[in-house]
Amino acid sequence: MSMTAYRRLTQVAFIFLIFLMPVLNIFRYDTATKELIIFGQVWSLGLKDAFYVDHSLRGAGHIALQFFLKAILPWIVVLAIFPILGLLTGRFFCGWFCPEGTLFELADFLTLKLTGRRSLFVKRSNDPDVTGEKKLIYVCVALLSMLVLPLLGGIALTGYLVAPKTIWSQIMNWNFTFGVKAGIIGVSLYMLVTSILVRHSLCKYICAAGLMQMLFGWASPISLRVRMDPSRAEECTNCRGCEKACFMNVMPRMNKRDISCVNCGACIVACNKELGADRGLFRYQSGEKTYPAVSETKSSEPAGHPCSKPTRPVHT
Repeated sequence: MSMTAYRRLTQVAFIFLIFLMPVLNIFRYDTATKELIIFGQVWSLGLKDAFYVDHSLRGAGHIALQFFLKAILPWIVVLAIFPILGLLTGRFFCGWFCPEGTLFELADFLTLKLTGRRSLFVKRSNDPDVTGEKKLIYVCVALLSMLVLPLLGGIALTGYLVAPKTIWSQIMNWNFTFGVKAGIIGVSLYMLVTSILVRHSLCKYICAAGLMQMLFGWASPISLRVRMDPSRAEECTNCRGCEKACFMNVMPRMNKRDISCVNCGACIVACNKELGADRGLFRYQSGEKTYPAVSETKSSEPAGHPCSKPTRPVHT
């Protein structure tokens, strides 16, 4: 399986997980009962009336300890997830799992097919070349995506605050409470506006999870990143495929630790297509350890065969 296929699989799987978590009571907060539900169990602070009977220093200590263990510590663990991911994997989560990133990539793809550029506003030098294709199909897909995806997202994410059974019951009866209506409409509008107008600018400048991974990944000496092999720079054909494949507008051949890179591996795939399977110039690297790339295409040329295209030196 190719790297692109692996990445699409992880993205879709994580979206399904996000959609199913409230349905399966893995994690949600029920606003009707004011209860936090985790793995089917109500998560409470455990501060029963008996705790407040003892007004001594020991009793106060018990209350403080219980509050720390059940309220503060879990949030510390949750908030530490993305800094730890950044230290170890950089922005790998953004490129391989993030549902918003997946939505923005889909928007980029459809915009590219319809307008010849990723952005609605300006054509960039690294926009991929678009071959002549029937636009009617992509117009239909784009319209369907604009209607269906935000609506499904609104229903799924509202399920984190209102029981999914309640939401679907109201949908079937077409009789909505204010909370359900506000949740679905609010999330749908957010998804629609960000996917059309904001896209990856949100990933770069706004998303808190992305910013934590970005900062900790940039500072970490062992963080996973994509690196070009400088000893083989002369093999670069200057096709600019790596730049055109990057939807975060990173310049992969600069070979610098760019905080916008989401470790998606698109530059690895593009270079392998240009130079041949497993002969691309880019690899994943964590500290001093380099990981072999997943082949995107098969090559009939033996290893070590000179590139069929003329090579140009690349400045890194």
